[in-house]
Amino acid sequence: MQKARIKLSSTDVKKLDEVCEQISGIAERVGIKISGPIPLPTRRIVVPTRKSPDGEGTATWDRWELRIHKRLIDMKADERALRQLMRVQVPEEVAIEIELRS
Repeated sequence: MQKARIKLSSTDVKKLDEVCEQISGIAERVGIKISGPIPLPTRRIVVPTRKSPDGEGTATWDRWELRIHKRLIDMKADERALRQLMRVQVPEEVAIEIELRS
C-alpha cells in the first residue's frame, strides 16, 4: 500500500494548524491511519538593516525576522481521502506538497 507524505509550510501558524486539522478530519472520516502533524524545526530568517540611510551617526540597526513553520503528515494513500484532500481550501499563506511513496 502506498503512503502519502504531506508537507505543509507557512509563516502563519494559525492557518497552518487549521489546514492540519482539516486533513486530520478527512483521515478520521475515511477511517485511515494518520501519523502527524509532526512539527518540524522552524526556520528563522533574520535581516539586519541599518537605521540611518546615509551612514552618518551611530551604527544602529533594525533586526527583522521571518519565521517559517513546517508540519509533516503521513497517511495511507486511500483514493477517497486523496480526492477529499484535493478539495481542501488552502489559504494563500500555506504551501502544501503531497508526495506518494511506496
